[in-house]
Amino acid sequence: MSSDSQADIIRGAKRPEWTPEDGGAEFASRVMNGVGADETSAPREERPASRRRELAAADYVSGVLSGDRTILSRAITLVESNSPVHAETSSRVVKELLPHAGKSTRVGITGVPGAGKSTFIDTLGYRLCEGGRKVAVLAVDPSSSVTKGSILGDKTRMERLSRHRNAFIRPSPSGGTLGGVTRKSRETMILCEAAGYDVILVETVGVGQSEAAVRSMVDFFLLIVITGAGDELQGIKKGVMELADAVLINKADGGNALKAAATRAEYDRILHFLRPATDGWETKAHICSAATGVGIDEMWNVIESFTQTVKTSGVFAERRRQQTLSWVYTMVEDYIKQKFYNHEAVARERPSFETRVTGGALSAAEAASALIRLYEGQVG
Repeated sequence: MSSDSQADIIRGAKRPEWTPEDGGAEFASRVMNGVGADETSAPREERPASRRRELAAADYVSGVLSGDRTILSRAITLVESNSPVHAETSSRVVKELLPHAGKSTRVGITGVPGAGKSTFIDTLGYRLCEGGRKVAVLAVDPSSSVTKGSILGDKTRMERLSRHRNAFIRPSPSGGTLGGVTRKSRETMILCEAAGYDVILVETVGVGQSEAAVRSMVDFFLLIVITGAGDELQGIKKGVMELADAVLINKADGGNALKAAATRAEYDRILHFLRPATDGWETKAHICSAATGVGIDEMWNVIESFTQTVKTSGVFAERRRQQTLSWVYTMVEDYIKQKFYNHEAVARERPSFETRVTGGALSAAEAASALIRLYEGQVG
């Protein structure tokens, strides 16, 4: 190509040979007009960095009640904050929204990684949303030891549900403590219920660390397992099974369908000898394929039947009452723990005690007693 032709192309007077005749602005490879000398000499105007407007408690409350998803996300970030500067606003927001909460069906879902929890939630949640329900998914993630943030990325594992207008997915980092799981997830649940979400699905990572904490904040607790894996691989212990209101054998499709039926019968035999997690309700095993959707509607029918049964018997109201009391004392314990570790004298002397304990100069019991005396002596 000659230099004149190249100049014509740069000036936009001529299309290159590889541009289609009808190529318009949407054609990715078309040649744009050059920048004139007068344009290059003009200084670029610096725009001030934009900052989000600070919200008052009333702004959060009205935004959540109106169903504003952006405000809801910001309100959840507020209540998850451990900063003392956010404590007062957070407390006011939760207090004012509390009368608007409590009307949802709360379902806890656990199972080891690979059991298909996220696929199950994606399929079930999508069907509920299509049926007119509003679904919030609170994923209790383990926290990154580096960033302290959630590391599972549930929105990327629930593709259909995350795009539905009636769904809201929020990973909640545990902060490494069960107290963190309980406090943050309970308050997030209240905010979602106040925003109009009538089904709350709480997913745990399923490694035996947070099942009891999630059980203490939901109505129905579901344990998801798979076929073709022994108890050692699945990490299913008697303690976890005793928390479940139903056991769901997932991935019951293709050549795995017969194995799933056999596994269901095996779990039913085991459950027969365990004390039910909820008075007046018999825990049973069920099968489904979250990938194909088989058994998903049946599982939701079980959850609705459970809800109706426990509401009629009064167990539902009593469980909610006990959960509220548990929430109170969990927050008290969390507060006392933070006060202890943030205490000036304790924080100053901890490294010395840790060195002496790990070096064998002091027993763990002696160190604990000394630190407690140090704390009590300072606070009088």
